[in-house]
Amino acid sequence: MKKKKKQAKRVSTFLVLSTVCAAALAGCSSGSGSGGEGASGDSSAAPSANASAEAEKPLKLNIMLPIFKTNYPKDDSPVAAELEELTNTDIHFEWVPNASYGDKFNITLASGNLPKIIYVPDSKGPSFVSAVKSGAFWDLTDKLKNYPNLSQANEVILNNSSINGRTYGIYRGRELGRNGVYYRQDWLEKVGLQQPKTIDDFYNMLKAFKEKDPDGNGKDDTYGLVMVKWTAGWGAGFDQIKLWFGAPNVWGEKDGKLVPEFEYDEYFEALKFMKKLYDEKLVNQDFAVMDSAKWTDPLVNGQAGAIIDVVDGAARADDKIHASLKDAGKEDSREQYMDVFGAVTGPDGQIHTLPTSGFAGMLAIPKSSVKTEEEVDRILKFLDQLNEPDLQTLTSFGLEGKHYKKIDDKTLERSSDSVLLESEVEGLNQMVPYIPEGKGLQVAQTPLRLKQTEVQLKNRDTIVANPAEPFISEVYAQKGQQLGNIINDARIKFIVGQIDEKGWRDAIELWKKSGGDDYVKEINELYAASKS
Repeated sequence: MKKKKKQAKRVSTFLVLSTVCAAALAGCSSGSGSGGEGASGDSSAAPSANASAEAEKPLKLNIMLPIFKTNYPKDDSPVAAELEELTNTDIHFEWVPNASYGDKFNITLASGNLPKIIYVPDSKGPSFVSAVKSGAFWDLTDKLKNYPNLSQANEVILNNSSINGRTYGIYRGRELGRNGVYYRQDWLEKVGLQQPKTIDDFYNMLKAFKEKDPDGNGKDDTYGLVMVKWTAGWGAGFDQIKLWFGAPNVWGEKDGKLVPEFEYDEYFEALKFMKKLYDEKLVNQDFAVMDSAKWTDPLVNGQAGAIIDVVDGAARADDKIHASLKDAGKEDSREQYMDVFGAVTGPDGQIHTLPTSGFAGMLAIPKSSVKTEEEVDRILKFLDQLNEPDLQTLTSFGLEGKHYKKIDDKTLERSSDSVLLESEVEGLNQMVPYIPEGKGLQVAQTPLRLKQTEVQLKNRDTIVANPAEPFISEVYAQKGQQLGNIINDARIKFIVGQIDEKGWRDAIELWKKSGGDDYVKEINELYAASKS
């Protein structure tokens, strides 16, 4: 349809220095918008006649999204071209490495030069909340009812993703019980252990993966757990480990008051456990800076044995191991190399599982780049259309006959060409809301994929909710970045041995004096008000 024009496009991949993040935050906090919170005109209006007339022309879109690989679909890839054909759009993708997305997001907000759709990694993050309150994003609350799929958004998830009860982006739906652990089952068999049931079992598995030559090459060249720098913090794994030890999920309740998680003894026990893993080299020594785009590489390459993340990563890692061994001429008859579980029993004899919020970030529409109600409605129509089964299949798996083979009306078999999938397909589903649910074709349900689903459903019974999830704090909007950095930096320094327990306690006191006490006071006022 627009091949010549598409080939002339330039793909932008942003690499950002974290040192400019503070400046970006300051710029965002002081920015002014046209109108206050919720000032979006008649946001309940249905798409107008003007929008219908313009529908004959392709809708020009630029979309900023995270990418988890070093390769990604280009604007002129065949899947992108098909997507444009089906949705009558002309799309430019601005891919940002996930490890630096938070920094790039803040810089982009401060610059004022925003795309028409931007992925928001943290709907309660200070920079986004400040931008919303300055009128920088469209209020979509009263518009969703006009679209067949978006109108079916889950009310609980809408509340979790809202700012003071208003919707400023389309959430990307996710399973609540999605988190867990996946590991090399072939390695576990080699070292003679069973799937971990307790924290001690988990430690023993990691230790055996380092010391008992699980890859059988006679060399001391393996370790246990892969961790990475993550957009929301310094390493996704610890957020689950702290719950295993009995720490709360961000906030816990004591004597009717909410208390920050890091003031719990159980949290510090989890930190000491992480330090033990680091000191014994059972976790990669560069965990605080490792790019999440390379997260599964050590598993696939036979360097490490386990990852704490979303459990559906197991099957993707397993596919890569099969493909890697096939390319090397070493594939055997083994059906699966990976296995998965949800959480291990903690010191209190209970299982505590970290839930998702029911969504993974949002897709927001800035007012600086989208000027009219009519264009907002066209963009919402596009986002609504992405939830149709054919487009969910296209954005997740690509084109039939090239990227996958259809097995029946519900399932497919993906191509084993991982380079092809990364360069033409993977990442496009980052813009799909999955509202009300996943409806496209799915990969054929192997025993491993069936177990992933089983674990996710079972996890729902043991999840630990964050009691402050719906609250919007003025203090956090102003000082959240600074407060978060104090704790993040201190826990990394403790784990790698740069500070001791006193240094950790000093960091908590610094947090309190830097606005933390005010933050706790405000959260508790909001908590009390919600109960009344």
